[in-house]
Amino acid sequence: MKRLHQYNLTNNGMWDIIIIGGGATGLGTALDAVTRGLKTLLIEQSDFAKGTSSRSTKLVHGGVRYLAQGDIGLVKHALLERGLLQKNAQHLVNKEEFIIPCYDWFSVAKYLTGLTIYDWLAGKFSFGKSKYFSKKQTLDMMPGINEKGLKGSVRYYDGKFDDARLAINIAQTAIEQGAVLCNYTKVTALLKNSDGGVNGVELLDTITGEISQQHAKVVINATGVFVDDILKMNNPNSKKMVRPSQGVHVVLDKSFLESESALMIPKTSDGRVLFAVPWHQHLLVGTTDTPLNEHSLEPRALKEEVDFIMATAASYFKTKPVETDILSVFSGLRPLAAPTNGDSSSTKEISRDHKLVVSAKGLITITGGKWTTYRRMAEETVDLAIMHANLSANPCITKTLKIHGSTETKGNHHLDIYGTDRANIEKLGQQEPELNEKLHPAFPYIKAEVVWSARNEMAETIEDILSRRLRILFIDAYAAKEMAPVVASLLAKELKQQISWENDQINNFNNLANGYIYQSVEIETQPALAK
Repeated sequence: MKRLHQYNLTNNGMWDIIIIGGGATGLGTALDAVTRGLKTLLIEQSDFAKGTSSRSTKLVHGGVRYLAQGDIGLVKHALLERGLLQKNAQHLVNKEEFIIPCYDWFSVAKYLTGLTIYDWLAGKFSFGKSKYFSKKQTLDMMPGINEKGLKGSVRYYDGKFDDARLAINIAQTAIEQGAVLCNYTKVTALLKNSDGGVNGVELLDTITGEISQQHAKVVINATGVFVDDILKMNNPNSKKMVRPSQGVHVVLDKSFLESESALMIPKTSDGRVLFAVPWHQHLLVGTTDTPLNEHSLEPRALKEEVDFIMATAASYFKTKPVETDILSVFSGLRPLAAPTNGDSSSTKEISRDHKLVVSAKGLITITGGKWTTYRRMAEETVDLAIMHANLSANPCITKTLKIHGSTETKGNHHLDIYGTDRANIEKLGQQEPELNEKLHPAFPYIKAEVVWSARNEMAETIEDILSRRLRILFIDAYAAKEMAPVVASLLAKELKQQISWENDQINNFNNLANGYIYQSVEIETQPALAK
């Protein structure tokens, strides 16, 4: 894929819309804008979905928790978007069975009633009816559950997906429609006209070092927890719009539940919801909701957060997991609307819905929301941009637009997650048989996937491959470190880099991966180097 300076730009650096931020919201906005006929440029300071958008609980859902809080409108909109996303990205969004274990009869009645309403709100996009199951039936479906005092369970359906892969596929779709997307490109300043209105951005390509200026009729700030950084470029005295909330996940071996169903724990010791979701042949357990005062691209889990997850899981699992069972631990930051009353000690009451505002003339900010509603958020953002900048545009078509790779044909092969691109990856293996070799004996991933990602998915680093294209770092940080040298070698060949680049990449990745290994476990101190 090309860097910005390699595009033969015919619009002389003038765009209808420039979007800052390559997460779910920014990518969705780029896709919506370009399919309406608008000249669209998207800029991401790191890799696409590097931040929050690759660190979710992997659920496409209406939000059972929000239903319990009485936010019917948010749930209804999310359930509609869940149905649309399942139709438009069939290779990635799958129906998942969730089991809520009940240890008293009141819980059975409460959850069955609430989830029946949840099903009803989904209307024609319902994934299936909720149902009660006896203790025996529950243990048959989920043998790893704690059976002491178990009365039965309530089953309901929601969606599951791979968040980073969907982000890449949305990016590919936007590019195919005519948008220009650049990762590893940082906004260093906002440009203004003589009236003080925002009319563009100054950019630094962090790979080539090139500095450029691009102008637009409207700039969209879709940077998640970084929105305040962009707002301060416009006005150093601007008030904070976002309060970060950290969500932590731990990954365990799938044997702890011995089930294809997901576990939903509806009320933990601090009143939150916890999930244990089968994901890439492992078990993803989370999440937390911890208010923070700072934000970063690589947030780190707090010990008390991991302890909370492990203790909660231990009370529901027949076999209690211990710290040495943790294969990976990762954190994401939710961009919640900052409280206006100055009380920032808790994030429980802060809105989970999105917030869309005109921050200044020529500058629109969108933040909050969740993956499931990314398309609706994008539509509303572009609607506002069109009105604010008096743009000439076509109607929104994303409700029925298929995402790159979408196909009804799905099986159990690990390459099925690429959808229609599976055939292209297999063709690489036919042309160069050595690319069919596995990257690691314990995983199905092959060398051809690395080559494909470098050529077609804008992957620039080992981290891009092992974090967001193949997800290994999020699944098993130990295995990811073992894969790093072979990935570095493959990337160096594709990107025409020297051995020194390989060694730097391996060192950088190993240092990063150490942060995904729970710190009470002894970790490797001497990283491997490319030979």
